[in-house]
Amino acid sequence: MSLQETTTTQNTLTPAQKTRRRFLRNKPAVFGLIVIGLSLIVFVLGPLMTPDSTPNANNQMLAASLVPPGFSTEILNIQLNREAKKTSFISKVVTGTPSFVRQEPYNSYSFEGADIVLIPFEGLREDGSRIDGSPTRYALADVLYPLAGAAKVDSATMQSVTFTHVDGSTMTKSVTEMREAVEAQSLSSRSYALGSDKFGRDVLSRLIIGVRISLLVGLIAVVISLTIGVFMGAVAGYFGGKTDDAIMLLINTVWSIPTLLLVFAIVLVLGKGFWQIFTAVGLTMWVEVARIVRGQVISLREVQFVEAARGLGFNHLRIIGRHILPNIVGPVMVIAAANFATAILIEAGLSYLGFGIQPPGASWGTMLKEYYNYVTSGKPYLAFFPAAAIMLMVLAFNLVGNGLRDALDVRGKSS
Repeated sequence: MSLQETTTTQNTLTPAQKTRRRFLRNKPAVFGLIVIGLSLIVFVLGPLMTPDSTPNANNQMLAASLVPPGFSTEILNIQLNREAKKTSFISKVVTGTPSFVRQEPYNSYSFEGADIVLIPFEGLREDGSRIDGSPTRYALADVLYPLAGAAKVDSATMQSVTFTHVDGSTMTKSVTEMREAVEAQSLSSRSYALGSDKFGRDVLSRLIIGVRISLLVGLIAVVISLTIGVFMGAVAGYFGGKTDDAIMLLINTVWSIPTLLLVFAIVLVLGKGFWQIFTAVGLTMWVEVARIVRGQVISLREVQFVEAARGLGFNHLRIIGRHILPNIVGPVMVIAAANFATAILIEAGLSYLGFGIQPPGASWGTMLKEYYNYVTSGKPYLAFFPAAAIMLMVLAFNLVGNGLRDALDVRGKSS
């Protein structure tokens, strides 16, 4: 394509198309966008993607605590003595699937009459070999069904078992039938791709659930900061005078308070909790938005199209909302991306200090707090995984913010 044809093509592009083209040519920004896109998929699907689909990925199996990445073990799923309730698809996506079984890891098993006998798994030796526990016996009926009482074996034949289900019904099953059912339904395996923590919880599952916390705190913080910051900055920049002086005094006062101290103060007032933390983070980030919006509005309030709107008798709200704010979307988008990254860091810091998401919530900051001691005890990967996740997410939003800044800079290089 000749230079003239290229120039003609460029001239036919809309400003939005030119901005998109400049952004897509920025490879670091595209990488950040891909990371954010994948994180959004994880955010939406959540527990459907985790090896441990229980709420907060909090299924604890103490015998398998602190196992290394890649470890797997056979498990026996024993029914809890309460009736399992059906979980809707929406509930599975939003909160996870409650567990109605108790999982027992084992090295080997055998059947004896109406019982199954396990050689439990009780950890790993330094050389990686498995430790055998004392043989443990479980009634087959107790493994397969939620019972209202003890099962009774037919003393005459020893080939059938009678028991009462928690729903009140009485059932009789043959021993052979129950053995086959146990092998088909109750024996399974469990793998730990990234290892387990001291409670035997799957680290990978908790990392995946932590994506939700980070994206949600970023989203809520950005919405709150934009709502307050755009309003305050627009009012200050448009009206000026004493209104501007009063708002700038408030902005500078809030700006002078260290962010973490301000968050601590807000948390003490609102209390510790899921939504309180998100609100506290958002209430500390609006000042930077307000300063940028104020500067942009000051530069636009005297331009011809705003003066024309005043001459036509439009009210102040319409002039600000329909004529000024649409022209400062670019800088607001850039600061929103930066605030998203900052909110993730603040939430992680709060959780690490014990003021953020409380256990058993799967926050990356909480995971760092629980795992940092293992850095010097031979298992540094436990702290590395959440730290790397925080770093990657913050980097992604910063790269996207930088890409937006360059793409929206019409005074920069021509695309």
